[in-house]
Amino acid sequence: MVNNDAINKTAQYVEQTLQGAEAGHDWWHIQRVWKNAQLIGQQEPVDMLVVELAALLHDIADSKFNNGDEEIGPQLAISFLQSIAVDAGVVEHVQQIIRNMSFKASFGEIVFTSPELQVVQDADRLDAIGAIGIARAFTYGGFKNREMYNPNIAPNLNMSKDEYKNSAAPTINHFYEKLLLLTDKMNTTSGKQIAAQRHQFMLHYLEQFYAEWDGFK
Repeated sequence: MVNNDAINKTAQYVEQTLQGAEAGHDWWHIQRVWKNAQLIGQQEPVDMLVVELAALLHDIADSKFNNGDEEIGPQLAISFLQSIAVDAGVVEHVQQIIRNMSFKASFGEIVFTSPELQVVQDADRLDAIGAIGIARAFTYGGFKNREMYNPNIAPNLNMSKDEYKNSAAPTINHFYEKLLLLTDKMNTTSGKQIAAQRHQFMLHYLEQFYAEWDGFK
């Protein structure tokens, strides 16, 4: 049975904590991932309490904004969930999802997975592609003062984890280094179906972008 009180308290905590966050990783991002996770989770044999709590807390302290520290997020999640007396097994599962669900985690050996992780991972990846994904990519690129595009800088398709984390490449390169790779990495049937449409939207967008860049349209 889903513990709605724990979910509501967690949503309030996350919304308050992420006030003023970078727009691609703010409360609205969390809310979209939460909704995606609810949608996908309804089609899967999962513990929805774990799914919803992990979706809400997955970016509570993104390492990109914490000097690359990948443990701050899981530790904040643990502390908060313990403070509202969530079952220890649920807390452990949620922090494992947060620690292992990101794209950069895929650069190393997969040390943890679960149906719940797969649902939350798909929900988060859906928000990284399509129209919202494009908007988030350029928002973050602007936040980091990166070029939109530089035809003299080719995408790096064989990055290490450290290279990915420290990349300062133009935003368009990020499409090839991450966004266009996500559809093939989706876990669930419903996630794959939604991702396929968003993937096509990104391809059409890039076609239009290059045409406008070259002055043809």
